[in-house]
Amino acid sequence: MNKHSKSGGDRRTRVAEQIHQELAQLIAREVKDPRIGMVTLTSVEITADYAYATIHFTVMPSDDETIERTLEGLRRSAGFMRSQMGRRVRIHTNPQLRFVHDRSVEHGVGMSRLIDEANSVRAADDGLDPVTAASTDDGARDATRPAD
Repeated sequence: MNKHSKSGGDRRTRVAEQIHQELAQLIAREVKDPRIGMVTLTSVEITADYAYATIHFTVMPSDDETIERTLEGLRRSAGFMRSQMGRRVRIHTNPQLRFVHDRSVEHGVGMSRLIDEANSVRAADDGLDPVTAASTDDGARDATRPAD
């Protein structure tokens, strides 16, 4: 293993975290594009040569029209944000910014909804109140459920 690979990865992680913090502040305080609404940056990935930073974001509401409008606003503001980043983050290469909508939150909500539905169906099959069944489902057997 190359002795520089671990420290390079750690530095890249620190730089990505700093870019994340700075961009979040820039978007909240200095970017004036009306297309950019309630944006949350979820992660920043930076290439090994620091040439590109991929910024994952979520937006509320998360309908397709809002996502597209926000993405267009972020892309149009990328040059301004990049120039501001050059003043705030001291690295040898100021990365180009790429914005990508992060659907993991929506996926998690969908999975949670499916789990809740499954718990409701199971509770209905067992004759239990769905709210009680969901709140007591911690892996332990409910005393009111018959053994399988």
